[in-house]
Amino acid sequence: MNDAGHQIIIDPVTEAERFDAVVLGAGISGLVSASVLLRQGYARVLIVDEYDHIGGNHIDWSSGGYTFDIGSLIFQDDSPLLEHFPELLPLYVPINPQWARLNPQGMITTYPISVRDDIFGAGVLETARIFASVIYARLFQRKMRNAREFARYWIGGRLLHRSGLESYMRRFYGVATDGIDIDLARKRMLWISEHASIQNLISRLLKPKRQGPTNRQMARPKEGFRFLYKAAADRLEKDGAAFHLAAEMLRIYKIQGQFHLQLKDRIVACDRVISTIPIHRAEELCGLDSGRKLDTITLIGLYFSFSGDRGFRQSIIYNFSHEGAWKRLTMYSDFYGCADGREYFTAEVIGNHAGGSVQQAEDDFREHVRANGLFQGDLKLEGSYALEEAYPIYSRGAAQHAAEAIRQLQAFGLESLGRQGGFNYQPTARASTVEAEAALRVKQIV
Repeated sequence: MNDAGHQIIIDPVTEAERFDAVVLGAGISGLVSASVLLRQGYARVLIVDEYDHIGGNHIDWSSGGYTFDIGSLIFQDDSPLLEHFPELLPLYVPINPQWARLNPQGMITTYPISVRDDIFGAGVLETARIFASVIYARLFQRKMRNAREFARYWIGGRLLHRSGLESYMRRFYGVATDGIDIDLARKRMLWISEHASIQNLISRLLKPKRQGPTNRQMARPKEGFRFLYKAAADRLEKDGAAFHLAAEMLRIYKIQGQFHLQLKDRIVACDRVISTIPIHRAEELCGLDSGRKLDTITLIGLYFSFSGDRGFRQSIIYNFSHEGAWKRLTMYSDFYGCADGREYFTAEVIGNHAGGSVQQAEDDFREHVRANGLFQGDLKLEGSYALEEAYPIYSRGAAQHAAEAIRQLQAFGLESLGRQGGFNYQPTARASTVEAEAALRVKQIV
């Protein structure tokens, strides 16, 4: 039966095309999964995606001489992704990015926390209160049931508020900090326990600065992600993979132990299915229902060009202030050069913080940067993009529900992994590659 209740009659012998494995999703996790499968001996692998492009949520937008991304993405020349697709390396643009943040005091300062500005710059009395807050948290606030309590334990409630970290967490996760799942928050905020205790902050202030990273930081080519990932697709196709993009996936079912993926215009059969698409979508295809749909973030990208005094020199700015719906901006003109004498950048806004409205997101951004003395000059919106299901909302209990849904998919026979398919925070292509390799390494073709 299909969703409309009509019976679907299928002849698996005459209608189904045969593949050794099918990968759902053509993002980084999907591409790496296909590469791993081919290396393991799966001769024919089909990669299916409902998007019309390769690269998943790595999406760019161009207009004239401007090239924008939805979000900021940086690669490294020692990434394990290049072990699968060495053709990508000469296509990257070497960059030297600098990260900073707008703090609640209206300063562009060190990301993620500045000892000098956030602690000692607060004055003697407030500095004493910050230290007292840390001591109090360590002694009397040891329970860590959510992201707020986790951060408060390590840096104290006073610094958590003054630094703006709590405000940024709320923007990133899309929910109040006391409603953020503690297990998933630890993955995103591990740096707090490793580096941001008061002891370590002071230690870093007193010690000389360490050398920077030995690897090269790189951005996608100016031509965009489609140009970049075409090289990866060519490599996979040469090794035996095929792509089906802009696919209308209807359902997945089993016949005599084999998986069948029914698309609008074809049916494919295989022995193994790897899913890197959102968990709820995989459940729908398999006819499963774990009882709760995981909420996801809609990310609005505002594409601006600018002429004037932007008010900072760094390439990437995070919004840690207590106001403003935007969470991060990336100066792409720092990477690719100005266009017609104008700088250009993307500002990211979490959709539900702006009522899902591009106009509201733009108005809020303009008002906020104006109030903080940024982008004084001619600021023009060139375009925008609303990316649905950018990443999961890590609300309390979501991790447990995701784990149950993944187990249910596994019982059906589907292997679900990646940021979307594994409900796993993966901030870099490196992390996505490593986790896809680890997930698929244990099982080889017989």
